[in-house]
Amino acid sequence: MTVPYRRTLITGLSALLLIATAASGDASTSPASPTSFAGQQDFAWEIGTWRSTVRVLAEPLSESADTWLQFAGTSTVRPLLDGRANVVEFEVSGPNGRIDALNMRLYEPQAQRWSLTFVNIRDGLPTPAVYGGFRDGAGEFYGDDQLGGHPIKVRFLISRPAPDEARFEQAFSADGGTTWETNWLAVDRRIRR
Repeated sequence: MTVPYRRTLITGLSALLLIATAASGDASTSPASPTSFAGQQDFAWEIGTWRSTVRVLAEPLSESADTWLQFAGTSTVRPLLDGRANVVEFEVSGPNGRIDALNMRLYEPQAQRWSLTFVNIRDGLPTPAVYGGFRDGAGEFYGDDQLGGHPIKVRFLISRPAPDEARFEQAFSADGGTTWETNWLAVDRRIRR
């Protein structure tokens, strides 16, 4: 079965190529000011392996927006480049199939924000990134995408109800951000090894 959602947490080869290109840049380039790196450790709390339970709205922004698909599995977050980037390996399954995905998060020191790009391994194509950051421990990220050939806004929220629990919520808006419909809910609980 094809899961109809468009994003959540990740990118793949293209983002890794961007990291490799940035890492091999000219050594004479002056570094960004120290204050611009203040947010680069925003995801440090998430490094490790998590048990994920996921609910995905079967048909977002449609008349039949009441069927939710259930999945469970793991989410493993690995740091890259001293925390200035990380990758999420996401593997869940349920009665309606599997979701194998990556989510690449890159910190942009000049803009003092993160970009999050999701790639469903089923088709290997990255979705347009969402951009934002954390304030008071909560993450808020926004971007533009398309659904059924129509432009939509995307909102991705991250919260931590407890130190070893995280909640991820994605919503779409077809009216420029006036109203939002949640279509992805994931709750992660840390796996202690």
